[in-house]
Amino acid sequence: MFGLGTTELLIIGGIIVLIFGAKRLPEIGKGLGGAIKEFRNVRREISPDDRDTKAGQEGEQGKNSLEEKLVEKVIEEVPVVKKGLAAKKKADKITKIIS
Repeated sequence: MFGLGTTELLIIGGIIVLIFGAKRLPEIGKGLGGAIKEFRNVRREISPDDRDTKAGQEGEQGKNSLEEKLVEKVIEEVPVVKKGLAAKKKADKITKIIS
């Protein structure tokens, strides 16, 4: 698994527990699991035959809409991502005010 040994994985796990706390880990895991499940469902909906016909008809719009759907699902399912995007928006507003 990416050349990581048991010790490295334990250290990474410990850092994650310190950053997010033990109470938040099940919520984060549930959100990530839901996002992965939704990604698999979207991937199944688009079979190889559908990709060719959609690519010819829609061009880059089909790719962008798929990416947008996945981004929306990840934002809905993973609360940490939602909070991070909210913080980024606030930082952008502050940057505009300062400039």
